[in-house]
Amino acid sequence: MGARVIDADAVAHEVYRPGSDGWREVVAAFGRGIVGPSSEIDRPKLAALVFADPARVERLNRIVHPRARALVAGRLEDAGKAGETVAVVEVPLLFEAGWHDMFDEVWVVAAPEDTATRRVAEARGIDPGSVRSRMAAQMSNQDRLDRADVAIDNSRTLDDLGAAVTEAWHRFVAGGGPR
Repeated sequence: MGARVIDADAVAHEVYRPGSDGWREVVAAFGRGIVGPSSEIDRPKLAALVFADPARVERLNRIVHPRARALVAGRLEDAGKAGETVAVVEVPLLFEAGWHDMFDEVWVVAAPEDTATRRVAEARGIDPGSVRSRMAAQMSNQDRLDRADVAIDNSRTLDDLGAAVTEAWHRFVAGGGPR
């Protein structure tokens, strides 16, 4: 719809680039066993190690979140310098990471837990139990929705989601954009 889109998950993966400060700190924290043959961090191995222990999740987040936040802020700054007035930043752990203060408006897209679990398991090729354990470490849908400026239901089809986003976008644009 014309907005720059920034995927915070993809940006966070940049923190893991081989040889970077983030890569070195993650490897120092979790061991060389998480490094694959091409020197990249083996994300499934890291996930298996980290998501088994809430303290490890917190440790990884303390390494990755500040670096990823700085990268996202830089991309937002670049968008502003390019004259772009709206950017959409997709942040799966927005509130957990404390990033909600970066944005003028927060939209939350939510689906029932069973639907979300099935979708993530299918998309990432992981078992539903692993998805549920990761979701249990996150804020609930209701807590996210309670904090949202705009709530979008994602329990139906992709076409339905597109229609809901389009409707919210038109309301946003008609209202003058960011507050």
